[in-house]
Amino acid sequence: MSDTGTGIPPHILPRIFEPFFTTKDVGKGTGLGLATVFGIVQQHQGWISVYSEVGLGTTFRIYLPRLAETTSQPAAAPLRLDVRGGNETILVVEDETALCALVQNVLTNLGYRVMEASNGPEALDVWKQHGHEIQLLVTDMVLPKGMNGKELARLLRRENSKLKVIYASGYSAEVAGQDLVLEEGVNFLTKPYQIHKLAQAIRDCLDRN
Repeated sequence: MSDTGTGIPPHILPRIFEPFFTTKDVGKGTGLGLATVFGIVQQHQGWISVYSEVGLGTTFRIYLPRLAETTSQPAAAPLRLDVRGGNETILVVEDETALCALVQNVLTNLGYRVMEASNGPEALDVWKQHGHEIQLLVTDMVLPKGMNGKELARLLRRENSKLKVIYASGYSAEVAGQDLVLEEGVNFLTKPYQIHKLAQAIRDCLDRN
């Protein structure tokens, strides 16, 4: 896939597959598009090469292994992280569609059962049906539809005091947790966070008494 656009500067090129890395203005890009592509290609045991010259354009080449047969093929290897997974059920509440898809993809590959919601009311609907199965809530602090992550967690914990919660926010723990005890990497992640840090925080939270 090639274009004849402005090209990618050499100092930016090594970072283009990093989750949340973007050169666009605030509100105009999440930095998740190429990270998602990279994850999908890696899942299928492929790789990507990139060539770009400023002022001339960019070329992406995606290589995928050819199947020797068309039947009885094993499933593609999952994206591998140096983090132990599990089989617990996790409710992810995130209104950024691309980020939610990326998190769901990674956690599913680690063995977790993942349920999704994009706002508080949706999360409450999921909870009504599956609350007895959910062990961990991963929620953004700022959500649409009039309910933030702290309010959502408080409502769910009224019904299950053992529910574990990890919050995420673009603000620091000190700013976001004015009425909560938040600790980075324990029950809180500052956005943009690295996926392996999310996976490790989840495993540590679930294992903690």
